[in-house]
Amino acid sequence: MAVFTALSRAEVNAFLSHFSLGELVELEGIHTGIENTNYFVTTDRGRYVLTVFERLTAKQLPFYLQLMLHLSRKGLPVPEPQPTRSGALLAELKSKPAALVTRLPGRATANPTAAQCASVGEFLARMHLAGLDFAPFQPHLRGIGWWKSAVPKLEPHVPDDVMHRLAEELILQDSFFRSARFEKLPSGPIHADLFRDNVLLVPDGEDDRIGGVIDFYFAGCSIWLFDLAITINDWCIEQASGEFEPARAHAMLNAYHAVRPLTEDEQECWRTSLRAAALRFWISRLYDYYLPRPAHLLTPHDPAHFERILKCRTAAASLPWITH
Repeated sequence: MAVFTALSRAEVNAFLSHFSLGELVELEGIHTGIENTNYFVTTDRGRYVLTVFERLTAKQLPFYLQLMLHLSRKGLPVPEPQPTRSGALLAELKSKPAALVTRLPGRATANPTAAQCASVGEFLARMHLAGLDFAPFQPHLRGIGWWKSAVPKLEPHVPDDVMHRLAEELILQDSFFRSARFEKLPSGPIHADLFRDNVLLVPDGEDDRIGGVIDFYFAGCSIWLFDLAITINDWCIEQASGEFEPARAHAMLNAYHAVRPLTEDEQECWRTSLRAAALRFWISRLYDYYLPRPAHLLTPHDPAHFERILKCRTAAASLPWITH
């Protein structure tokens, strides 16, 4: 986990002077995530999250901030970017792009239930449909173009058998992403990182409701099926083996399908999309493990986790799908 840019209270106070959000009361570093620096910021008017962007540029960032604003205005529980006094959603802090968004309620879960998986599936479908009238376009920056550029940089660091598996899977995925079948699949803005730690759950009677979905900074435009595959590969598996837990997987798929019906074309592409989702995070974890950036409190995730998931999706005799 990482804090790349250390901030003092004085620096954050100066930053807040560009907003109409009150005076700083409390500042707390968030030691999660490996891409950006995040702080909880409490003022006398509300609670916010301050993000200092370590990789994304001022040219790339408006897409994410505008998407969050669009979705929040559609009634979805996502952070709402806060404008400066001049109306800008993006500011600068220590010569880096920075933004303030609302802090949402809830806590992440490490052990999701089938009911929670259903809630996440429903949210994801609602988010996809809500993005249909979102005009800005930006490709998913950790899509296949990035995979193809990142894998050669890993060659000096990883064993030959790992490079062989990466190369084989890249060939398959490159063919899929270039295919006419891929072009027919429903697409639009995707979250692209809807893991357990990016969903905040609030107790609500016997079940939990979603208090917030956070971290849209891997979002982009791609097929919706890829987004669903990323999500189910995290929420609905046995952590040790990477195999699907059927009750949770069917709960998520059926809840998604009830809001945004999945198509026959998507069913035919399901296995390949699940493999693509596993490959994307296997590559990024290998990259962060072998080619890390300096940061306070940085602990890279285990790359072997998504290697196991990819093997499972490739070898599985059957895969969960919607039940009628």
